[in-house]
Amino acid sequence: MTQEFINAAITEIRRDPDPALKAQKLASLCSAAFRERGIELVVVGGSAIEFYTEGAYLSGDVDLCVLRPERPIPLRLRQEVMAGLGAEGGPRSWEVAGLFVDLLGVVEKEARTNVRQIEAPYGLVNVIDPEELLVERVLVSVYPAPSAPARACARELLVVALAGALQVDWGEIRRLAESGDYQIFDELQQLVREVARELKVSSPYDPA
Repeated sequence: MTQEFINAAITEIRRDPDPALKAQKLASLCSAAFRERGIELVVVGGSAIEFYTEGAYLSGDVDLCVLRPERPIPLRLRQEVMAGLGAEGGPRSWEVAGLFVDLLGVVEKEARTNVRQIEAPYGLVNVIDPEELLVERVLVSVYPAPSAPARACARELLVVALAGALQVDWGEIRRLAESGDYQIFDELQQLVREVARELKVSSPYDPA
């Protein structure tokens, strides 16, 4: 990417009135910049939920992890790439075009499902698979203490999944929730049934 291209992209992102599209464009630009250095990033956490729910949930920043290669990005390289995007701050959090970008290290992923990809203005954006994301949010919502924000995230993701707007592998979600890494299937099942009742649809974990 030329500096002229980057400057035009930053101007476009800064002027976009839609917070969700603004975040998606910025994730796309950051991903493209690191991809030129042989590094693939993946959107995680609340930012991923924002993308999957098309802005029904707004995280307020862009959370990114390293997908490949599976090693931390050297500090100087992080600063160089982000400086090229006109970012301020570091070494893990920067302000770019009026939004905060957090680079959180190498992604932690246990689900067998693949990361998803979104076509965005400046290139593909990898997004952590919703199966991993949902189980992670449910865990954070109950341990080590109840967390209303994490529960709200999980509910928003469940709404789009149960409504059919987002295809998920319910079997993999169950396997992951029952695994030794999470051990929260009972809590997950309860939340799934709660949201299913509100939407007047059947829970994928109800008997056939």
